[in-house]
Amino acid sequence: MTNPSATVRPWTRPHDWAEVVLGVVALLSFLWTDTNDAAMWTMVVLGALVALDGLASLAVPGQVYSEGIQVVLGVLMFISPWVMSYTEFGAISWFSWIIGALTAIAGAAAFPVAQAAHRAGSGMAGQH
Repeated sequence: MTNPSATVRPWTRPHDWAEVVLGVVALLSFLWTDTNDAAMWTMVVLGALVALDGLASLAVPGQVYSEGIQVVLGVLMFISPWVMSYTEFGAISWFSWIIGALTAIAGAAAFPVAQAAHRAGSGMAGQH
């Protein structure tokens, strides 16, 4: 079982660090793949949003809504090759699908940890 006091400490949660790394990889993925403007900007914007939201989750561990945002961003990244019509660019499409799925999974897995941190934070605030 996860130690509740460890979930409250900023900059310590592995789920959020994974999301930051996934966001940065997505952000830079156009450097290693053939792409078009739609694919490049989609990955840059979604990657930056994932990384920034991961940093926000690291800084303030009790933000449960942040994990929901991560799941939504992961789903958006996963469906973006079809929505933005860049499935013909195989490598960048695979980056979208894999990073999108991993981001959504990491965000969903972090929900219980964020809820525990939120409850621990609420409990401490209620004692004052």
